[in-house]
Amino acid sequence: MSKLILFNMMTVDGLFEGPNKEIDWHSVDHEFNEFAIEQLDSAGTLIFGRKTYEIMAGYWPTPDSIKDDPEVANRMNSIPKIVFSRTLENAPWNNTRLVKSVIKEQIETMKQQSDEDIFILGSANLASKFRELGLIDEYRIMVNPVILGKGNPLFLESESRENLKLFKSKTF
Repeated sequence: MSKLILFNMMTVDGLFEGPNKEIDWHSVDHEFNEFAIEQLDSAGTLIFGRKTYEIMAGYWPTPDSIKDDPEVANRMNSIPKIVFSRTLENAPWNNTRLVKSVIKEQIETMKQQSDEDIFILGSANLASKFRELGLIDEYRIMVNPVILGKGNPLFLESESRENLKLFKSKTF
């Protein structure tokens, strides 16, 4: 059975993007790329919300990404993807399926039918919905040493508390 894993970058003050959707503070270097490749090698499916999907689909299939980062681009373009969106009419990025709503039973069935992990990348709003439904098995949060002061929080307010157990940490 696969795990559903949320991976996202976050600032020390809990934000995943600045007030104008800035992510220029993301720390992406050779060491992070090695981590990303290892993580993608264990992924059977990538899940995105609409906004993250549009950013990823606008970058990874391009000649620039393939030239600048061929190993990650190859994986991002070949791994099956699901985009959850009520507003998109189609999802043309290679190996992408468009789903209009989150149905807990469909995700649970996906997890049971595969041994490869399912990753939610970015997509904080979608991740909050998955969290509410109790679907996330593991949180992988990369904390960048920056305080933005303003922006959008990785975790939206919730009525429920979730106690987590630290499994492992890695310093980059």
